[in-house]
Amino acid sequence: MSKYKEMPETMDLRSLDISAENRAGLKALFPTVFIETRNDKGEPVEAIDFEKLKAELGTFSAVYEARRERYGMDWPGKKDCMKLIQQPSVATLKPCREESVNFDTTGNLFIEGDNLEVLKLLQKSYYGKVKMIYIDPPYNTGKEFIYPDKYAETLETYLAYAGLIDDEGKKFSTNTPNEGRFHTRWLNMMYPRLYLARNLLREDGVIFISIDDNEVSNLRKICDEIFGEENFLGCISWQKKYAPANDKADFSASHDFIIVFAKARPIGKDGKIRSILFKESRTEEMDQAYKNPDNDPRGPWKSGDYTCNKTADQRPNLFYPISQPILNTGVWPKRSRVWAYSKEEHERNVLDNRIWWGNEGKNEVPAYKRFLSEVDGVVAQTVWTWEEAGHTDGAKKELKELFVEAAEAFETPKPTKLIGKMIELATINKGDDIVLDFFSGTSTTAHAVLGLNKEDNGNRKFIMIQLPEPCDKNSGVSKAGYKTIADISKERIRRVIKKIKEENETKEKEALGTLPGMDEKIPIIDLGFKVLKLDRSNFKIWDGAKPDASEEDMIKQLTMHIDHINPHASQEDILYELLLKAGFMPTEKVVNLDMAGKTVFSVSDGALLICLEEEITRELIDAVAAAEPMQFICLDKGFQGNDQLKANAVQTFNARNQGRDKAEQIVFRTV
Repeated sequence: MSKYKEMPETMDLRSLDISAENRAGLKALFPTVFIETRNDKGEPVEAIDFEKLKAELGTFSAVYEARRERYGMDWPGKKDCMKLIQQPSVATLKPCREESVNFDTTGNLFIEGDNLEVLKLLQKSYYGKVKMIYIDPPYNTGKEFIYPDKYAETLETYLAYAGLIDDEGKKFSTNTPNEGRFHTRWLNMMYPRLYLARNLLREDGVIFISIDDNEVSNLRKICDEIFGEENFLGCISWQKKYAPANDKADFSASHDFIIVFAKARPIGKDGKIRSILFKESRTEEMDQAYKNPDNDPRGPWKSGDYTCNKTADQRPNLFYPISQPILNTGVWPKRSRVWAYSKEEHERNVLDNRIWWGNEGKNEVPAYKRFLSEVDGVVAQTVWTWEEAGHTDGAKKELKELFVEAAEAFETPKPTKLIGKMIELATINKGDDIVLDFFSGTSTTAHAVLGLNKEDNGNRKFIMIQLPEPCDKNSGVSKAGYKTIADISKERIRRVIKKIKEENETKEKEALGTLPGMDEKIPIIDLGFKVLKLDRSNFKIWDGAKPDASEEDMIKQLTMHIDHINPHASQEDILYELLLKAGFMPTEKVVNLDMAGKTVFSVSDGALLICLEEEITRELIDAVAAAEPMQFICLDKGFQGNDQLKANAVQTFNARNQGRDKAEQIVFRTV
């Protein structure tokens, strides 16, 4: 039998199968724990020998009891959360050119829809590619918006809520005080979203989560479980207010928390934890502490402690006498706090003029000279004052200056200064780093990304996800035509882009006026965003018939799938669904090609070719094969029932794939 397929693969229109990916990852690490067994029907299936897995991990014990006490966090609905995570999405993200800015060239995304469903849809395209996540989720105060609580019908719930279908039985709601501000409902909302978000982070990725006292303890526990408590970086206390609220009964809350986790904390070969965050820039006040009393040619320096927090018993090699050159005495450290350097390192420090014995050289204890030129920044602290990170009143003013109508719609917006501080800690300006916010609100995060890129000529990209939560019908924003929070969010990004463009144009004119004859331009940054909206798939996806389905129902289902493409779907709608589900980012460059008289969409410089023509020809297949893409996708109906042509197409690609590694072979799929 030939090792090559006789027919093309059928395009999988579902989002990434999380459980299958987890099993594959486990199998790569522990192949010996997978065994063959039989299911209830007697059919052979692959299963995991969990007792053997425990042994592989160094736990040798008898078979566990049915229920054992263990450390962990549990709540009603947690099992449903896991089922929900593993349920693939069959939705799509439809492009919306008219609401976008620079649709064809931008690398930024704004996605309107339920963030759980969207996070599932992003799994194939953005798995392991996001550098930083910031979210400001509902705090569970008893009055804010909460996400759907019907696990089995997430997409349908969203479509009903967004007015795309008429169903009063499915709705989003608030978690009201009358319901007791249930922690379980909040946990059920947060857990699957954080689980899926972790998948999107790069190995050096970081997540920042704003929260207050209501759920900070629960958030820390579920993050410990999802990200691993060893990857906890810190809990920041941000001073959100500069004045007390005297109408409070006991304490006026002046701070919020920001929980910070890494996906995987880097460990060096020496076993020491390596930094994953960048250092903050130094201030002039910090630099003023560096002087140069001995006129060292290396410039200003500051004296530092020459001892370390180890005892003589712990580090006997660091307990030795040092010669005081002026007093000609031997100086010993305390037994409770020995020198920070070995004898060999100390001798090198002496030769390098790194030892300071005071202005007259007669101090009894040495100090170490740390030069300003060698200091690259300051490690961030966990207390952020309003002076350095902004406050909520300032955020309201910031929003009001940009968008007067929107300011009244938000009680506690976050300042761009706060989010910008996080972005500077987690990303670099030249690295195409992606910043994701899936509770985007008014898109302060997008504003901060654009602002930072303008300041340092950066190339960071953003992905904003926001539910079309309705605005109060009597509010100023609603009367101004902005019906949902998503509408406000998109308009804010447009206004930020417009403002930056105007500022850049002014700077260019000033530069040209100051330096006549120069045609220097302000550095170009990405001032655009592509709007996508969550909706039903453009295809009728066959999930199989129910076991108790009648013959009439079976015939009806089969008839529906003869032509399984939504007749109202545009070519661009279909293109973006295939692009997303083939694992390509929806921001990839798409070029229209003419190949053998047919229109073919070239994605990512030809890595993916898609043909949506209703007639596939032999000449087209030959032209595509000659182009050697990574993947080629076309409509199954394009073969018009000609199985011989379809088989010949498969053989054409098989011939191209002979002698190639699997990773280099052309994948041919139909949909």
